Amino acid sequence: MRERAQRSREPGGPRPATLDELLPRVARGDEAAFEQLYRHLSAPIFGLVQRILRDPAQSEEVAQEVFLELWRSATRYSPERGSVLSWAMTIAHRKSVDRVRSAQASSDRDTRVARAETARPFDEVTEVVAGRMEREQVRRCLGTLTELQRESVMLAYYQGYTYREVAHLLDSPLGTVKTRLRDGLIRLRDCMGVTA
Repeated sequence: MRERAQRSREPGGPRPATLDELLPRVARGDEAAFEQLYRHLSAPIFGLVQRILRDPAQSEEVAQEVFLELWRSATRYSPERGSVLSWAMTIAHRKSVDRVRSAQASSDRDTRVARAETARPFDEVTEVVAGRMEREQVRRCLGTLTELQRESVMLAYYQGYTYREVAHLLDSPLGTVKTRLRDGLIRLRDCMGVTA
């Protein structure tokens, strides 16, 4: 074996083919050239893919896809756009990133499905009916207040006026308005059955 290696280094011995020489032969369907190309590129391609994916099994799959792509697209290689190594590494990087994106999209879909399955079902009809019943109860309870209490509560809580503004609108002292509001809210709470 040493003798063969030494002979290949000798000036008259056969030198190994370069990537630039191998790829045109691969483009013509030369399987022996592809085997040599594989030997030259397998370590750098697998290393790059594994750095991106970090999963040895997936890295092997993607590296195989890269070599399949190299075999299929060898005719499209253009030396003006870069070296064979950079072209092959670009394909490896693209395929690795595609795999990461595909895995992330799949994970996102699974998460959305899991959330949808665990989400509490929303019963719109029940919500609408409950809302109507609560509004009707509030209207009924407002009817139990005195006119002054109802006016104060409506201005403060339904129209958003401050106590001072309610006092000004009703032309009443601030203390009187506060008392009306407090008494009105207590009556509303009791009517609604809310415990303090």
